[in-house]
Amino acid sequence: MAAESALDQLKRMTIVVADTGDFASMREYAPRDATTNPSLILKAVQMPEYHRLLEQAVRDHRSGGAPAVMDNLLVLFGCEILKIVPGRVSTEVDARLSFDTEGTAAKAREIIALYQAAGIPRERVLIKIASTWEGIAAAAQLQREGINCNLTLLFSLVQAVACAEAGVKLISPFVGRILDWHRAKTGKDFTGADDPGVQSVAEIYSYYKKFGHKTEIMGASFRNIGEILELAGCDLLTISPSLLGELKQSMAAVPRKLSPDSLPRPEIGRMAVDENSFRFQLNEDAMATEKTAEGIRAFSADIGKLEVLVSQKLS
Repeated sequence: MAAESALDQLKRMTIVVADTGDFASMREYAPRDATTNPSLILKAVQMPEYHRLLEQAVRDHRSGGAPAVMDNLLVLFGCEILKIVPGRVSTEVDARLSFDTEGTAAKAREIIALYQAAGIPRERVLIKIASTWEGIAAAAQLQREGINCNLTLLFSLVQAVACAEAGVKLISPFVGRILDWHRAKTGKDFTGADDPGVQSVAEIYSYYKKFGHKTEIMGASFRNIGEILELAGCDLLTISPSLLGELKQSMAAVPRKLSPDSLPRPEIGRMAVDENSFRFQLNEDAMATEKTAEGIRAFSADIGKLEVLVSQKLS
């Protein structure tokens, strides 16, 4: 029997998702799902091979101005992605709505309506929303309406618990950004099971499996394949093309690290989360507070850059 790549071994225990807006990478690595964000779409739309999607969105939705063009551009990318992947695509709500529950819910409904108008059933779309209290409240509304959500920019157990209690379909804890913060604060490098980003996802995994939460966990934002391999067995992992390439080239054995039958944190206790305790516990966690805010600022900035690009095309 021929040796399997690390990527093929990983796919047997974890759903692999492509973290990219690049269609060629999706075809090469054959993920089940794909995720996008404003930064990835901004990067992709400036590449010659994807410029046609921007031109199409401007041509067909000029009358609605920049907001309509941008929404339709995101959906055009999503529709193209769904021609390649057999599963779902994640499309992000404008990060500038991260503290606006009703605004987030309204924008999510608009995005789903555009997908449905394009013939894409809502089951194949995840609406990405930042894991603020307001974002989680919006997701709770949307889930009751049958609109599945992916709660992103998630850095702490309290955010994860609030998402599970809201009935969110999927969460994306950001492994690498947690590592970045701890490296910057301590000057230390962390590897393997000592990586604080890996430990955060293991903690969330233990909590969800111990208390029977159905919300899917998708580790995200990886800095190296060591982090990925430490989370083998997680429900899903969304991985950049460069790291997918490393996994495909590696023939190292990939043992399962996360399993419902053997929790990495069996002693973990149940947490009660309401708005006051959520805000207090998040505030007590400097890393989670800083990285959530930083992520919202970065995505908002890239949405602003995309808006400028679209406005230039319209004028």
